[in-house]
Amino acid sequence: MDDATTAARRHSRRRFLALSGAAGLAGLAGCSAERVDEGADGEADESNATDDASETNETDEDASDADASPTLTVATYGAFVDAPSVSPGAWLKETFESRVDATVEWATPDNGVNYYLERAASGASIDADLYVGLTTEDLVRADAELDDDDLFAEAGAIDGSDAVRDGLRFDPRGRAVPFDTGYVSLVYDGTETTAPETFEGLLDEDHRGALIAQNPGSSSTGRSFLLHTIHRFGDGGDEGGYGGGDETVEGTDDDPDYDYLDYWADLQANDVRVLGSWEDAYTAWSNGEAPMVVSYSTDQVFAADAGEDLERHQIRFVNDEAYATPEGMAVFADADEPALAREFMSFLLEPAVQGEIAKRNVAFPATTTAALPDDYASLAKEPTTSVTFGYDELQGSLDGWITDWERQVAGN
Repeated sequence: MDDATTAARRHSRRRFLALSGAAGLAGLAGCSAERVDEGADGEADESNATDDASETNETDEDASDADASPTLTVATYGAFVDAPSVSPGAWLKETFESRVDATVEWATPDNGVNYYLERAASGASIDADLYVGLTTEDLVRADAELDDDDLFAEAGAIDGSDAVRDGLRFDPRGRAVPFDTGYVSLVYDGTETTAPETFEGLLDEDHRGALIAQNPGSSSTGRSFLLHTIHRFGDGGDEGGYGGGDETVEGTDDDPDYDYLDYWADLQANDVRVLGSWEDAYTAWSNGEAPMVVSYSTDQVFAADAGEDLERHQIRFVNDEAYATPEGMAVFADADEPALAREFMSFLLEPAVQGEIAKRNVAFPATTTAALPDDYASLAKEPTTSVTFGYDELQGSLDGWITDWERQVAGN
């Protein structure tokens, strides 16, 4: 892309000038040493010349390092940088580099934050300064697996963080700062079907084979949908349904023992199709392999930008609810550039930047001050009620829920 090319050229030019300057100084230093360190017999003292030249070169290299622009390594998931449609990564890199004397390098390991969790657990270096795209589930898993060894540092004072919307903060220890959020919903082709209004409606014969979902063990979208079904039907440890702890939700057929695993068994019986990732599922849906897919309520933002028929991109909030998925950013505890990382976090919370992230990441901004296009609200749909599990609710439960789901659903 043009933005990425421009940034790369700027980076190359800075690096060329720094290296050229260092080489010139080193050459002059070498000549001076040979003249000064000439021996009493008129021949050069090669050992002293070599030592002095080496010392001068080391001094020049130190000066060059001090003058060089720092590099900020920002880790994130792949779609944040190189999605097939739009993504904010290139724009953020170009804009930040145009304002700050630094170079932004993106790191996008295949398994996301789990890559860094595994490195930390094995004692390997992290080699990144900041992670952008953390979820509540990521933090719960990291804290559980690393015990008292924090993968992330406290955020501290981040400009703009006081404008983060109520209810989005998900880290009780103040490490992760939200930068956007989304709502997992059904997206359906209105020219082919009308999505049901309830979870139970997905079990109707009329919708046999009509839904594509994602594996919660490998997809954050699938995990959110799974958690929504647990919130609705319970995990077997409470009567009827989880309901956030404040209400009882009756199970299908008024069976008080009916839980989320029973619901998924019924979905399987109605030929739900489960794929490994959101991209796999959305691509299959786009290709007409089923009329409904688990996705996000901002889908029409993408569709309108691509000039597609919005009737084919309809949104359904099942039971008038959607599972909220705030994303956060946090500095790695062993970051080489912690101050620069926090400057980048503040940059991501600026009103204009928040608007660009929302548009390019097809999400909702995290702050109340975001600058958005006038038509954004009509395209990005918000549910009447958003549900989510907090950090404390997921502690000690998340892995078990996913394991039980995999044993029943993926194992069949």
